[in-house]
Amino acid sequence: MTMIDRRAMIAASSAALLLPRPLMAQSKGEAFSWDALVAMAQRLARAPFQETPLHPGAAKVDYDALHQARFREERTLWGDLPGHTGIRFFPLSANAAQPVSIAIVENGRATPLRYDPSMFDTPPGNAVAALGPDAGFAGFRIMNAARDGDWLSFLGASYFRAPSPQKQFGLSARAVAINTSIAGKEEFPRFTHFWLERTGADSVTVHALLDGASITGAFRFVSQLGPQGVRQDVTAALFPRRPIEELGLMPMTSMFWYDQANRTQGTDWRPEIHDSDMLAIASANGTAHCRPLTNPAAPRVDVFAERDPAGFGLLQRDRDFSHYQDDGVFYDRRPSLWATPSKRLGPGEVRLYAFPTDSEYTDNIAAYWTPSASVRPGRRIDASYRLDWSAAQRPASAATAWVKDVWRGRGDQAGQDRLVIDFADVTEAKPEIWADVAHGALLKKAGYPVLGQRNLFRVVLDVARQGGGTTDIRVQLRSGNRAISEYVHYPLGA
Repeated sequence: MTMIDRRAMIAASSAALLLPRPLMAQSKGEAFSWDALVAMAQRLARAPFQETPLHPGAAKVDYDALHQARFREERTLWGDLPGHTGIRFFPLSANAAQPVSIAIVENGRATPLRYDPSMFDTPPGNAVAALGPDAGFAGFRIMNAARDGDWLSFLGASYFRAPSPQKQFGLSARAVAINTSIAGKEEFPRFTHFWLERTGADSVTVHALLDGASITGAFRFVSQLGPQGVRQDVTAALFPRRPIEELGLMPMTSMFWYDQANRTQGTDWRPEIHDSDMLAIASANGTAHCRPLTNPAAPRVDVFAERDPAGFGLLQRDRDFSHYQDDGVFYDRRPSLWATPSKRLGPGEVRLYAFPTDSEYTDNIAAYWTPSASVRPGRRIDASYRLDWSAAQRPASAATAWVKDVWRGRGDQAGQDRLVIDFADVTEAKPEIWADVAHGALLKKAGYPVLGQRNLFRVVLDVARQGGGTTDIRVQLRSGNRAISEYVHYPLGA
């Protein structure tokens, strides 16, 4: 997965372009429908790929230029209407230099929006002002009713993101992931056109056209802001231009530097820094899997074979401020993202890809669904799923005990490793500990309720690793033949 500069993304996201209704192109608009968008994507797949040129002036729009430009609050699109649907637009910049087209859909007709330099109040010599007329947009964001924050933004390639209910952004989602875990082959198709439709006081439907060297697609995001966070019902029709070795659907991208189990020399003073700390998977048979995230020493792919999974997601499970001590960007408030298929997926794999990072500004984690069926040109791929951006700690299953904390350290003997896992909401008096170790030996296994902590059960494993590779540990609490906890997968030494 290509490194994503989080500082650059944050800089671009914090500078919003506001557009008044009079800046809509003066036309009656063209008929627009989902079927027409799908047909457009299909036709595009039959034509040679043409990259959108970079705007020649965008490279000069750096961090300072974005923040020096002042936008007129009264120019928010739909800003005169009640509710959470005011839209502001991002200008082109060094980090988003390819313009996108944006249109407004009303009563089945699409009217394109026109970019104009007068959208900005800028100091003399500002590079945003120098972009010139009809420069085009980089993306957009949807504001809440108080106008003190946005609840959904689309900016760069096919990336989009929503905050937690605590109004804090974290991980991102993408339309598709192409060859993410294959070194030197990753592609980034991009949304080239958007059509925005106001569908209620707290909902906006985003239609988008995806174009890339290997694939095109039509996307529809029915997006709504609610008390538990942002919910999106996503429909997609994809058309491969050429064979794709690894197609990732429902992809999500995050950052994990370290937590209490992964601190190393050279980390920051803060006890933990991560946007997500857990991959969770809900299998069709009801099993809830969890894979605590790590910052690996080398790029790593974890594969979880599934048939018709009920969902998967990257979670920010630890929500205790004292564990982060970050009073600036508040990692304890970052959203979790859960993907729920709207129809059966068939056979495939949930893949977790991670590569090393030594900062909080690089997204080094990706999770996505890869279908078993080969991806060939001429084949239409349909996807339908729901995305929930929330503070949920255990969306895979609320009925089982869940992993609250993980620690690592030395075992009783030299050369041994100790893995400690705390399970919350354990109601069984004496649960059985099932454990399995691959590429190593389990030397000791123990478990006990933590004194003074309600329904908290601690599992302690001493392990001897074999060779210099990763020792994969699997752990679950059981009562007889019945699982009573998440099925834990932990890569010791990764």
